[in-house]
Amino acid sequence: MGKKIFTAVLFFLVSIFSAEAQQQQQVKMPERLNFNDGYYDEISPAIIKGKIVFCSNRRIRGPLDRTGFNGRLYNFFQAEIKDTSGFMKPEILTTGRTNLFNNGPFCFSPDGGTIYFTSEIETGNLTRSKDFKNHLGIFSAPYYGDKVGSISPFRHNNKGYDTGQPSLSNDGKILYFASDMPGGIGGSDIYYCELVNGEWSNPINLGSRVNSNANENYPYFHSSGRLYFASNRTGGIGKLDLYVTTMAAGIWQSPSLLPEPINSTSDDFALVADENLGKVYFASNRNSTDDIFRYSLSVKKVVSCDSLQENSYCYRFTEEIASVSDSIPFRYVWNFGDGTRDSGVIVEHCYPGPGTYTLQLDAVNLVTDEILFNQKTEIIEVTDIEQPYFSIPDTLIAGRQVHLSADKSNLPGWAIDHFSWNFGDGPDITGLNADKTFGVPGIYTIQLFVYGTPQDGKIQKEACVSKKIVVIPKP
Repeated sequence: MGKKIFTAVLFFLVSIFSAEAQQQQQVKMPERLNFNDGYYDEISPAIIKGKIVFCSNRRIRGPLDRTGFNGRLYNFFQAEIKDTSGFMKPEILTTGRTNLFNNGPFCFSPDGGTIYFTSEIETGNLTRSKDFKNHLGIFSAPYYGDKVGSISPFRHNNKGYDTGQPSLSNDGKILYFASDMPGGIGGSDIYYCELVNGEWSNPINLGSRVNSNANENYPYFHSSGRLYFASNRTGGIGKLDLYVTTMAAGIWQSPSLLPEPINSTSDDFALVADENLGKVYFASNRNSTDDIFRYSLSVKKVVSCDSLQENSYCYRFTEEIASVSDSIPFRYVWNFGDGTRDSGVIVEHCYPGPGTYTLQLDAVNLVTDEILFNQKTEIIEVTDIEQPYFSIPDTLIAGRQVHLSADKSNLPGWAIDHFSWNFGDGPDITGLNADKTFGVPGIYTIQLFVYGTPQDGKIQKEACVSKKIVVIPKP
């Protein structure tokens, strides 16, 4: 199958991440998964219902094994997830085309009930000729967990060119795919169709912001709204490289090259990500054959993470009696204890920050100008909310660095062990401070974790806050 367009290979990827070199990042090298054969190729992973499904040209068994004119055929295999470290022995996932034609690359519908996959269009006697050029198309079928049901062709399959590598949006209404159909920008481009009244609309090219004069293939749409794809355009790290783009104001943004260690000097492709972008699975030939790797971004998502609350040092004070005598007019003067004053029956005041302040109320007789001091005295304790804390604008511009600090976290009685930052698009950053650049526009949820130092055998304390921000395109 190789890495040319439409050799039954599907490419996926997660998102870019960046951080300053002086910050400690939990970045590890990708882990080669235990079910790889080592001699044959494993590509195009997808995680579904506690299993990993992938394509491989490995031998099945005895007389059932078959090769095509272009080499060994790819079939579907799946392995149950055993634990965090490995998978069970892979089993064949049969289709009506198993060992007859290539199966894959592929994707699943959002509910997991349908598989969309790439395979050859022609199935008749013509395919037995070595000189016959068969083209690829997209097909769909019910997925029953251990087998695939009756197969239906995509309405835009064409015997004159290749169409394949499907990926569905998270609502199932947009189908992304690659094709070398006439009228494209490069050798192969990424297109999409919309589901309208149960039918797929005519293909639409994503345009020159995404596609180049090289080959753009293997789109993968993540539920975060990011679109990942592979390209052999100039400026990459290796041969095939992974890129990411997102839509802002209805326009696809210029793609960003994903960093190492996802991309390498070899071909890196066929990557899917879990919902929280914490783990990604991808294929690479960095070990000579195509193998599937897993990469943990160490992203920790906590459903119960509290929303960040902004500290407020503002108060409203009211003189409830409103006068010493109903028949004598008074003016009320408030001394807030921070060097400022104001007058009125009701006043509002914002203190400069946490601290202990002595509030004093004086009353001025407007007839005699006599001052009645200390009509009310009160100690005001201004405190921060008890929480981890950081400050960041609600809106940022893509490509511009922002500095964050957790130094104003208020956790009384804590012996803090360390801080950890999750920006929703890459590995955690540990440390009191973090410098972050969001390369891709979109909506991000930032989380700050604080861990206490374990004491006397007790469970380590943990607290977190989160804040949602919007990253807009460069002006």
